[in-house]
Amino acid sequence: MGEFFEMGGYGFYVWTSYALFAIVFVGNVLVAWRRERAFLNSLSRKVRRKQNELYHSDAQA
Repeated sequence: MGEFFEMGGYGFYVWTSYALFAIVFVGNVLVAWRRERAFLNSLSRKVRRKQNELYHSDAQA
C-alpha cells in the first residue's frame, strides 16, 4: 500500500496535483452555483417588479 502512495518517488507531486485539481474543481462549481443563484434572484426580482407594475397600472385604469 505504501508503494501506491509513494508512486515510484513521485507521490508528493502526484498527490499535490490531485489536491490542487480538487480545490480548483470545487471552487469552480461553487462560483458557478453562486452566479446562477444570483442570476435567478435578480430575474425573480425583475419579474416581481414587472408584475407589480402591471397590477398597479390595471388598478388605476
